[in-house]
Amino acid sequence: MRFISIIMGSKSDYEVMKECANVLEKFGVQYEMIISSAHRSPHRTKTYVVDAEKKGAKVFICAAGMAAHLAGVVASLTTKPVVGVPMKGGFMDGMDALLSTVQMPAGMPVATVAVGKAGAVNAAYLAMQILAIDDDELKVKLEEDRIAKAKKVEADSSEIEVLL
Repeated sequence: MRFISIIMGSKSDYEVMKECANVLEKFGVQYEMIISSAHRSPHRTKTYVVDAEKKGAKVFICAAGMAAHLAGVVASLTTKPVVGVPMKGGFMDGMDALLSTVQMPAGMPVATVAVGKAGAVNAAYLAMQILAIDDDELKVKLEEDRIAKAKKVEADSSEIEVLL
């Protein structure tokens, strides 16, 4: 079995991260979703990452706010790709989480996407693109999705465009 693991630092992240899960479901990609904190439950985080890898996790998506160390901690526990989703909130409304997620030391990469809902959606797409490297069926689904998005832009434009 292969799947994508979604880990969020607290239950308050769920409303945003369910968008990530919705995208994976739309494409028929299996996932697990749990809450585990780098600071409040470090043993749970480590145990989960080790066990998830053994079960077939191929990519880890980690969402956290404020200090946002979850993605970095997970990256320290695995050589699988880790995608960080910085969450809004706190004193800096997500900027602190963005900087904490993206500023990783050399050799400990975390692919970082946008703050909040756009990041949750893009994390799902990035994780699927990683899986599609050796999954032709998923690759075709992603290509078809891109074509549909382009057609929607053209259709939306045709409703309002003014050309000379």
